[in-house]
Amino acid sequence: MDPKEQAAQLPEEPGVYLFKDAGGTVIYVGKARSLRNRVRSYFLESRWTDAKTGSLAREIADLETIVVENEREALALENNLIKQYHPKFNIMLRDDKTYPYIKFTAAEKYPRVYFTRRIIKDGSLYFGPYFPASLARRILHFVHKRFLIPSCTVDLTRSHPRPCLQYHIHRCLGPCVPGLTTDERYTEAARDVRMFLEGRRHDLVKSLEQRMTAAAEKELYEQAAAYRDLLRTMEDIEERQRIASAQGDDTDVLAYYAEPPLVAANLFHLRGGRVVDRREFYWEELDEFNPAEFVPALLKQLYLDAEYLPQAIHVPEEFEDRELLEELFSERAGHKVEIFTPQRGSKKAILDLVKSNAEHSFTQRFRVLKPNSRAIAEALQNALNLSEEPARIESFDISHMQGTDTVASMVVWEKGRMKKSDYRKFIIRGDEREGLRSKPLPVLGQSWQNDDFASMREVVSRRYGRLQEEKKPLPSLILIDGGIGQLHAAAQALDSLQIINQPLASIAKKEEILYVYGQEKEPIILDRHSPVLHLIQQIRDETHRFAITFHRQRRAKRQTTSALLEIPGVGPKTAQRLLREFGSIANVRRAGIDGLSKIISRKNAQQVLAHLESTEDADNRTLA
Repeated sequence: MDPKEQAAQLPEEPGVYLFKDAGGTVIYVGKARSLRNRVRSYFLESRWTDAKTGSLAREIADLETIVVENEREALALENNLIKQYHPKFNIMLRDDKTYPYIKFTAAEKYPRVYFTRRIIKDGSLYFGPYFPASLARRILHFVHKRFLIPSCTVDLTRSHPRPCLQYHIHRCLGPCVPGLTTDERYTEAARDVRMFLEGRRHDLVKSLEQRMTAAAEKELYEQAAAYRDLLRTMEDIEERQRIASAQGDDTDVLAYYAEPPLVAANLFHLRGGRVVDRREFYWEELDEFNPAEFVPALLKQLYLDAEYLPQAIHVPEEFEDRELLEELFSERAGHKVEIFTPQRGSKKAILDLVKSNAEHSFTQRFRVLKPNSRAIAEALQNALNLSEEPARIESFDISHMQGTDTVASMVVWEKGRMKKSDYRKFIIRGDEREGLRSKPLPVLGQSWQNDDFASMREVVSRRYGRLQEEKKPLPSLILIDGGIGQLHAAAQALDSLQIINQPLASIAKKEEILYVYGQEKEPIILDRHSPVLHLIQQIRDETHRFAITFHRQRRAKRQTTSALLEIPGVGPKTAQRLLREFGSIANVRRAGIDGLSKIISRKNAQQVLAHLESTEDADNRTLA
């Protein structure tokens, strides 16, 4: 049935409609108070003065509808279907980041805490969101320092011979090594952290007071003093929160700057009357930009599934579904949520400030202003959930030709630039045993096995085994060119060296997906304009270039040596001398009798040239 005829037979009830193209792909999702009236309107040519509507209507080959009880249900369902199908005619939220949370791994025997921007159903507890992101990191720092619960990637299901640095600087109880702590001590600390994150500060303070008194009665004065210091810190935190809660309501302010098809939007979070965080959003293909459609679409995707909603949201334009969204947001938040368009006064001034920031974001994004190295390092820390800003990155890649001439490269990024003096080349030996450095090199071109994973294990073992021997520091981040397999190969090498809790990540070819070791279930896909992605691509590409160049040099050397060894009377030593002096077959040929006679006897020189000339003549006849 023709879509226009289908539209005429739809019910006059609220619901959601899905438009599909000739291939069955969903190209638009919308909601309606009356399905029949709304859908029929798309086929009225009088509405086609709007270029977007005209383009959409011409592509509709089929439609599907879902009837619901009321318009509120339609709005919620519309939002879910847009996220499911990503229709090309809908305005999709393109976010540079999501809200920061603290993850408490309650399902583990030894629970840990992590900074994260993704909530997944894995049995963990999530607390937040926190504004700004630095607040979540400060809380984690407090948890590490006072409760000694770590944020590490160490496998705690088995024991390790020695702990990492975090134990030695007193920020972890050391559950990875038998004897450093007890299950009871760790369980107590984890329980305290959970109470702290859940906001049960009064219960935690009461528990700490009881433990401090009990320790003092047993004359465990050092332990009692530790509880006392923690109590004082808790009381200070309580006082700060009381002050903050009395300073004002929570407000979010949204504004945008558009030069269609390019659009940038900013969302400022005001807490207690102060700007505590901001988010930026970008679009590149909004040819027909309609503010009355853009603002509610953005609000729905931002807040319908949000863990926390503010009491007020300020936007630059009025729109049709404002009251409906207020009602739905209030129901989800458990408190009244109001949407305003300020016209004057301080609220209008803040909205203008956000508009100005949106224009600045637009300029930075689309007019290519290069961010400074500190900003990129901070963004990299946030994107990969690193505990600190990376000062030094060491990146590895493997290169070979069908398993022959296998080599590896390591390049270094340090403090905002590539550090070429620290680049390293590796000839893969085919032996992964830790500390074995005396094995003779294989014959040029010999392949011990075509196994990138084994090669990665070897080169990582050799690199960081040497750093251990020389007592040099490890990098802030190890970056692997490859997917999860290469990532795990590098992790196995570090584990064999008893290096634990080392930040490690990989970038998969083509898909440009980032995997962080210990967080493989949460792959990171960055926006193609992201400065962080550009930095990682730059490092990865430089690593690949360095590996390819070294591999070609090795292969050319092998091929030249092989060609020389085919000459009667030329052995391995003579071939090496000629190669070292002249570098290539062509240069040997150009050297002539006199040039070659300086390296080898005149008789051998004549044999070499005669063989090369006969080989060249044979090649020419073949080509002819």
